[in-house]
Amino acid sequence: MSKTAPINMRVEPSQHALLTKAAALLKKDRSAFILDVACREAEQVLLDQRLFQLDEEKFKAFEEVLLAPIPDNKKLKALLAESALWEK
Repeated sequence: MSKTAPINMRVEPSQHALLTKAAALLKKDRSAFILDVACREAEQVLLDQRLFQLDEEKFKAFEEVLLAPIPDNKKLKALLAESALWEK
């Protein structure tokens, strides 16, 4: 993949040192480290969204799936009947 979109930022010297040290610990260059961490955090922010909007047609399809009866699944029933590890 060709990298064509630059991202520039100015940081405090202490932040620069912190990022450099952390990147070195993972044997990455500073830019790769910052990009990995920033992308991971961006994905979490997007996945944590609780409000989403659908047009009427997509909402009806979504609602149908939610309201549809759940097919019988013996393995799932057995799993849900087990006590959680912290309850044992």
